[in-house]
Amino acid sequence: MTELIKVVGGAVLDSLADPRRLLVARRTAPPQFAGMWEFPGGKVEPGEAPDVALHRELHEELGISVRLGAELQSPDGAGWPLNERASMRVWFAEIAEGEPRPLEDHDELRWISLRACDEALTLPWIPADLPIVRALLETLAASVRADSLPGN
Repeated sequence: MTELIKVVGGAVLDSLADPRRLLVARRTAPPQFAGMWEFPGGKVEPGEAPDVALHRELHEELGISVRLGAELQSPDGAGWPLNERASMRVWFAEIAEGEPRPLEDHDELRWISLRACDEALTLPWIPADLPIVRALLETLAASVRADSLPGN
C-alpha cells in the first residue's frame, strides 16, 4: 500500500484575533486546476513536520512568514481528502513578516471578505478545497459568536 501524500495549507487571515479577510491564491498549473483558487501551501517533505512544511511553503510561494493559529479540524482528524492519494491539513495563520506576492504556482492573490460568505463561495475553487472553505466559514462564524478563534 502506498502512503498518502501529506499536503499542508494556510488559511491566511488578516488577523487571528479578529479575522475579516482571507488570502486566497489562483493556480497556474497543472492545466486542470489553472485559474482555480486554493489555500496556499504544498507537500510535506519526508521527515519534515507539517507545521515546518507550511512555514516553508508559504515563504517559497508567497514570500511571507506567518504565525500559525489552530488547525482547521477535518471530519476524521487525519486531514482533508484531496484525492485517493493525498490529504491536506489546514492551519489558520496571519502574516508576521513580508508582503504576499505570487512567487510560485500562482498568478494572482486576493484578499476576500469573510463577512460576506458569498464572495468566498462564488470563486472557482479547486474542487477538493471547497469543503474546506465551507468548514472554514462555519468555524469562523462560530468563533465570531464565541468571540475568538479556536486555539486563541
